[in-house]
Amino acid sequence: MRESTPGIDWSRARVLALGTVLATGIVMTGCARLPHTTKTVHEDERVVVNVQREVQSRAYTHPVQLTATELVGVLKGFSIREQQRLPLRWFAEEVPPKPLFRDDEAQALAPYLAEALQHVEGNERAHFEVRGPGNNPRYSRNVVAGWVAVRDSYLYLKVEYFHNQIPIRKSDNYDYNYPLNPPTPKDYILYFEPGRFWLTDDQGTRAVEYRQFLKSGEAGNTAAPR
Repeated sequence: MRESTPGIDWSRARVLALGTVLATGIVMTGCARLPHTTKTVHEDERVVVNVQREVQSRAYTHPVQLTATELVGVLKGFSIREQQRLPLRWFAEEVPPKPLFRDDEAQALAPYLAEALQHVEGNERAHFEVRGPGNNPRYSRNVVAGWVAVRDSYLYLKVEYFHNQIPIRKSDNYDYNYPLNPPTPKDYILYFEPGRFWLTDDQGTRAVEYRQFLKSGEAGNTAAPR
């Protein structure tokens, strides 16, 4: 019986080693499938704008020349509502969507977003964060975050956070081994006004026909739908 024990221990060791290798591979694969930042365009206490490379190949038509004024007009056309499951969805639909950006937020973001769109390539997007003081300014920020990309005359915008509380520190003050991770991004429903410029592309994705919108002269008259 004693002679067989080393064999059993060796089998267990091999199983544990194989499990560790597989787990590491899964983690590394999962991380590799996330878009990653290739360039920081701007970062301060108010606004962060990065260039991110997509995981899958995209047919974006970058770079794009848009002025800060044009982008303010586009950004202020968006409104948002959090995606709810039934039965909460019935009640949520009775509440008007909220503007995605306040005027000061759009004005602060637009110049750096315009710069980022001049640097992105065909498989990249412009990621942004607009920050404000959190409920407890020492520990959290109030964040609106997402990304923007352009394909031909379509401008795509995806929202990850809408005035969510994001921790400032990477670890807890009382336990440095305990990471403070940001909350999981929520699902949102986006709207755009005037609605005739809020279209569905050939792949079934919603986007703004931004060229026609800017030509229409209505960029300064946008408001949330009722």
